[in-house]
Amino acid sequence: MKGVTAALLALAAGLTGCTKSGFSTAQRHVWTQPGVLRVAVSEEPKNLNPLLAGTTVEIFIDRLMFEPLLSADPAGNAVPMLAAAVPTQSNGGISSDGLTIRYRLRNDAVWSDGVAVTARDVIWSWQAIENTNNDVVSRHGYDDVRSIDAPDRFTMVVHLKRRFAPFVNTFFAESDQPYEILPAHALAQYPDVNRVPFDAAPSVSDGPFRFVRWQRGDRVVLDANPRFFRGAPGLRRVEIRFVANEDSAVNLLATHAIDYIQQPSIQTYPRLRALPDARIRWVNVNGFEGVELNCSHPALRDARVRTAIAAAIDKEALTRQLTYGQETTAIEDLPNWIWAFDPAVRPVSFDPSAARALLARAGWIAGNDGIARKNGRPLELMLATDTATATHRSESVLIQAALRRIGISVSLKYYPLDILYAPQGMGGIQHGGRFDLLVYGWYAGIDPDNSSQLTCDNFPPHGYNDPRYCSAAMDAAQTVALTNYDRVTRKRAYSQIEHLLAADNPMVFFWWQRQQEAISVDFRGFAPNPVVESWNAWQWKI
Repeated sequence: MKGVTAALLALAAGLTGCTKSGFSTAQRHVWTQPGVLRVAVSEEPKNLNPLLAGTTVEIFIDRLMFEPLLSADPAGNAVPMLAAAVPTQSNGGISSDGLTIRYRLRNDAVWSDGVAVTARDVIWSWQAIENTNNDVVSRHGYDDVRSIDAPDRFTMVVHLKRRFAPFVNTFFAESDQPYEILPAHALAQYPDVNRVPFDAAPSVSDGPFRFVRWQRGDRVVLDANPRFFRGAPGLRRVEIRFVANEDSAVNLLATHAIDYIQQPSIQTYPRLRALPDARIRWVNVNGFEGVELNCSHPALRDARVRTAIAAAIDKEALTRQLTYGQETTAIEDLPNWIWAFDPAVRPVSFDPSAARALLARAGWIAGNDGIARKNGRPLELMLATDTATATHRSESVLIQAALRRIGISVSLKYYPLDILYAPQGMGGIQHGGRFDLLVYGWYAGIDPDNSSQLTCDNFPPHGYNDPRYCSAAMDAAQTVALTNYDRVTRKRAYSQIEHLLAADNPMVFFWWQRQQEAISVDFRGFAPNPVVESWNAWQWKI
């Protein structure tokens, strides 16, 4: 199937045809470079290998060059990419017992060197994720595959070890770790892919763009891939510039030196809103802004201490103060637009007095200096976040003050994004558990599945359970959500999961992510899905 459906094309046109200033983007300003999109991202990637991606910046860049089996439209509905169709039980793609998934690949997709994309590439990519020598961030869902058969070059039959309801939305699809397919003929020779030439200079790709050069400390340059299976991209070049300081990125957009800022934090909203030649696109994502608590820390193993931290933070005030009324205070992690949301769940209320009482019941008694101590040891925690995001820096200071008021001393440490979110095997702070508290933003997939963050068997590198939270009750509820394919049963399970989160507090959720994207009025075809902005990059024009 060439292109996307007429409905999607109409939606994309509707999203890009008007601006707050009324300017028609069918015209072009003199400052725009025809056919060249200049993008500012907040960090330099660690590498350009999709199997090693750990941040939304890396996933954004990788998706310009590589494709998954399935993607999602702007509403979050699964759509085929390398696969010819989305497997369902009604079309025979999913067996009645839910243990066999059948994929048919398109037969017109080729790598940029002319080699066909086949089942061999998919099977090798799955094996590479499962290869424990590779520093992948998550194997969630991929571990559930027992074997994959290839009856022919363009057919795969996936056999699961157990029923896994989110599988179709997870396996090389728009999950919380959206991997793409990689070329077996270019990579199968290596015992691992952690430090191979491909990581810095991908030799072949199957997406709308192909690698040209990586100017370290400055930019990645990509050119249109003339072999792309959906046809010639609307852009001839994409330049991805590394701009760590958000104020600098806004200045570049204001002076027309760039055309797009990827995922600027909400703190930039007033300046972006005032730019006459730019507009803001808001994207509802299955994500949140919050702080996670490392449950392996001796003090934080106690749920009373975690609940006290939750009670010390005024989430409503934090959201009002930092988001300019553009975000909604979160209840727990699942946002109110997703089908699994339960409005009956109630988070911990803001109550500093109750927080101090909880600490006292846990044995942490405030001394004359106001700091809580237990057996003479002060309650001291280290809060980590990134250097790039102004909102995270503001949050960290406000949290530090809030916890100081209930007797917890918090020190702050700031890390570059590539170090903070690097895979565990690469010394990452978050995935390596080298924090007590961590302020961050989280993007999940199009399925409500949050087990990769919350179950006992998803500690890194198997999943995203960075808080090291382990609960038998949570595991039991997640098993119900993951092994039943009907939505009614899954919805009940997610209600229980959200109630457990409200009671156990391994994370405190501040607001649900409504991500802003800042683009030039000349940039057309921009229609992000809830996981990645570059899923339809072949339709972009400027």
